[in-house]
Amino acid sequence: MSSFELFAPCPRGLEAPLSDELRELAAQVPLKVGASVPGGVHFSGGWPAIMAANLHSRVASRVMMKIGKRGYRSEDDIFALALEQPWEHWFDHSKTLRVDVTAIKSPLRSLEFVTLRVKDAICDRLREKSGDRPDIDTANPDVRVYAFLTATDCTLYLDTSGDPLFKRGWRLDKGAAPLRENLAAGILRLTGWKPGTALYDPMCGSGTFIAEAAQMALGIAPGTHRQFGFEKFKRYDRDAWKPLKAAALEAHRAAQGASTDLGIYGSDISGDMLIKARSNLERAGVPAFALKQLDARDMVAPSSTPGILIANPPYGERIEIRGPRGELRQEIHRDELPGDDDQGFHRTQTDQTDAAFFKAFGDALKQRFTGWQAFILTTDRTLPGQLRLREALKTPLFNGALECRLFKFDLIAGSVRQRPAVSGDTPA
Repeated sequence: MSSFELFAPCPRGLEAPLSDELRELAAQVPLKVGASVPGGVHFSGGWPAIMAANLHSRVASRVMMKIGKRGYRSEDDIFALALEQPWEHWFDHSKTLRVDVTAIKSPLRSLEFVTLRVKDAICDRLREKSGDRPDIDTANPDVRVYAFLTATDCTLYLDTSGDPLFKRGWRLDKGAAPLRENLAAGILRLTGWKPGTALYDPMCGSGTFIAEAAQMALGIAPGTHRQFGFEKFKRYDRDAWKPLKAAALEAHRAAQGASTDLGIYGSDISGDMLIKARSNLERAGVPAFALKQLDARDMVAPSSTPGILIANPPYGERIEIRGPRGELRQEIHRDELPGDDDQGFHRTQTDQTDAAFFKAFGDALKQRFTGWQAFILTTDRTLPGQLRLREALKTPLFNGALECRLFKFDLIAGSVRQRPAVSGDTPA
């Protein structure tokens, strides 16, 4: 059986959860986990490893197959490397193509020119082998090729995923504050949450955290109802893919009759957002469970047994909505991260409305969630001071290019003592 060198990129900060996830997959298919690097994990394996990682990984952004690597001094060296690769083994001129180039400390001046040279090499190779060149499609290509440049080496990858893996296919209704699904899944792993432990998102929005948690609890593979890039290749192990796909579909069907008592709870101040969340949960294939329209300042523990509270408070450009109290309050608007780009949005400065909200939210945590652990993702490093809580841990994470912190708070008796607001960050 052929073995391939593979690389799975992920949101920065989630390399350890991804490495753990791949090790769990190694118990099901032959797969060897390699080194973690900032932004991803190297691993190796045959077609079952490629297909299982695409189908089951909740944290990876893509699964990339290494095609070739060589040192370079100029764009001509990169052209020669790309021209030598047997692209015709994987696809022909009838497939549309996209090439992306990223670099760290490359001495070359123009990545756009490098991209053009890689495209030209692939097209020239296919024209020589089949008599025609493939068309370029940057929006919805059949095949994606990636070139990664360091200061000395160029590595070529063939993308086996197609659309990024955070596009599960169930989130059609997006709210004003979408969170990428693989970032949500990685955060759930960082919290240590396990199915059977109570989980509550008091600002659930369109339901990303709770949908990911419910699929985890029910064993629904995140890629069950989507297609992958390798399915358009001329060569892949169809005999190995059929039982993997069939098992995922069967697990999804079995989940339809599962109990709705998963110990997963969500609420949001916006009734419109809850409508979107319910639609997304239905498309995700998880049983319907109660979601409440509730201001987070009025929240109470949804279970008698302490668990995990997780929240991604809104940040960015403000919009005004009316909450159930009938008062006019400020909420935050976040735009969808476009496509697969590392683009982000930046929080505006804290105002009096934010300060009042987070103080009341912190009071609710301290007074009504004793024994719980709270995890809050934010771009605002002063959040612990606004909540009047001292964090037990903070983990740097990136939502696209936007630097965030995942703050952990242990809500033990006595945590009500106040903490002064902080103006900066301390070492993680």
